[in-house]
Amino acid sequence: MSEITNCPRCNALFMKNKFRDVCENCYKEDEKMYERVYQFLKKRENRAATMETVITQTRVEEELLYKWVKKGRIQTKLFPNLGYPCDKCGKIINSGKLCQGCTDSLKKDLQQYESNIEWKEKMKEQRTYYTSRDK
Repeated sequence: MSEITNCPRCNALFMKNKFRDVCENCYKEDEKMYERVYQFLKKRENRAATMETVITQTRVEEELLYKWVKKGRIQTKLFPNLGYPCDKCGKIINSGKLCQGCTDSLKKDLQQYESNIEWKEKMKEQRTYYTSRDK
């Protein structure tokens, strides 16, 4: 579904869709930068380059590089030192939305929540009756 919106970079009007989130001119500029990054990484000596090295050598925006890695345009199998930040803590990862630490923490929290629910249900079922004894 498309909608008319302003480009986040140059403020020009364009039709935003699931394939493009910037205007035509900014898209062309991004493609030129992508080609620069890809040519840099294609060289054998640069395949193990870190994110910082790629950014400084190609003068590309960090967010664009993250976007290309996240979308799979730059594959982490070929370039193992590249990645994008975890949505929760910001640690650099190669796949998914969360790093392993945040995933484990989330699983632990969900298990704790489920055990609390089970305990509450058990307490509802278990009834205690108090009686008074007359001496």
